[in-house]
Amino acid sequence: MPDLIDQSLSAQPIEILLVEDDDDDVLLTKKAMENDQILNRVHRVEDGIEALEFLRHEGPFENAPRPDLILLDLNMPRMDGREFLKEFKQDDNLRLIPVVVLTTSDSESDIASSYEFQANSYITKPVDLNQFRAVVKSIKDYWFTVVKLPPSKVS
Repeated sequence: MPDLIDQSLSAQPIEILLVEDDDDDVLLTKKAMENDQILNRVHRVEDGIEALEFLRHEGPFENAPRPDLILLDLNMPRMDGREFLKEFKQDDNLRLIPVVVLTTSDSESDIASSYEFQANSYITKPVDLNQFRAVVKSIKDYWFTVVKLPPSKVS
């Protein structure tokens, strides 16, 4: 089941899908988001299969909202982030949702394959909590202040 953080910051809540299998990384990400008070709702799934089910409103995710942004780890069981991106970006109903790869890998091949499969950004997670908070703040500043996100409903 997805985890949910609710922080009412605006009339139009920002929906984030966090695709991450590591509970410690989930906790770190949520803490960084809470401390900067940047998000209204964060939904967590543990792998690419659950992410696709969430996005397609399948199984336990029948009433899941359409996210405005996806934060994606690469190294997960069942379906990893690369496989998810490849399938996700082929779906005309979903492919406009921006995907930020947020992972510990700084491998050139991971970076190249992520962009090849049309990730919108690639960010390596810092190990230091303060640096991680700064990264999350930069995600907030860029994706929710500077950038105009695509409409939540596709015509």
